Amino acid sequence: MIRSMTGYGKKDVTSQTASVTVEIRSVNHRFLEVAVRVPRSLAQLEDQIRKTVQQRCLRGRVDVSVSVHAAGGSLKTVQIDQALAKQYHVALKKLQKGLGLKGTVDISLLAGFRDIVSITDEPVDTEHLGKTVVRALGGALTDLEKMRRREGDALVKDLHAHLDAIRIAKSVVADRAPELAANAFGRMKGRIEALLQTELPDPARLQQELALYADRSDISEELVRLESHMLQFDQTLHSKESVGKTLEFLLQEMGREVNTIGSKANDADIAALVVRMKAELEKLREQVQNVE
Repeated sequence: MIRSMTGYGKKDVTSQTASVTVEIRSVNHRFLEVAVRVPRSLAQLEDQIRKTVQQRCLRGRVDVSVSVHAAGGSLKTVQIDQALAKQYHVALKKLQKGLGLKGTVDISLLAGFRDIVSITDEPVDTEHLGKTVVRALGGALTDLEKMRRREGDALVKDLHAHLDAIRIAKSVVADRAPELAANAFGRMKGRIEALLQTELPDPARLQQELALYADRSDISEELVRLESHMLQFDQTLHSKESVGKTLEFLLQEMGREVNTIGSKANDADIAALVVRMKAELEKLREQVQNVE
């Protein structure tokens, strides 16, 4: 069954040292594009995450976000350079005395110097944490796939509804098609007779030319090809492969046949049915844009 390119997945996995959250969002895109955001300490996992997503998603813009929290608190620590702080303190006191300045050199002043107080990442077991990220990624991808399948099921129902509407209109056109050639033949023959208003110069040749003209109004081949494309479209909807591009191609071919029917038929009733089929085809195109 087809899958939508729109979906969301999230998974939390907690180990002894840290808890990992992986969120995945996907939207429609012509090709597969994977964007990965991970903490700086896990930058080496980006390629592995991207390859894992590529194995399970075939089309769409997929955004993967990984966040890590220490099991007992933060993964960052505050570092204080006391020796440097003492040097600052001595230098500032000396400056205060030399310039005769008032005030005190206190902790709030010293804390403003970035080289005295700094925040660093705690060393982490990247191998163990990497395994936790991979587990969380697998769970998030499973959730994403479930949602994309649910969306795909809804898409299939809607696509079938529009396809059925086209079939109904096509059936009415097919019922009227046998009359088109005869009507075209009769109209042209009447015009010629009205223009000449005399005995026809070569009735046999005229009949032949009129028959060729009427044959140009025959839409039976277009109706057969349209039905064939619709059947392929229907069958493709039940494929387990990525079918979005195939469906787009079939819609393009269906549109070509419908346009030809409209131009050849030269009939007001069929023209109205062609407009109806084109409207349904446009709705199909909009929905197919989100099929993986």
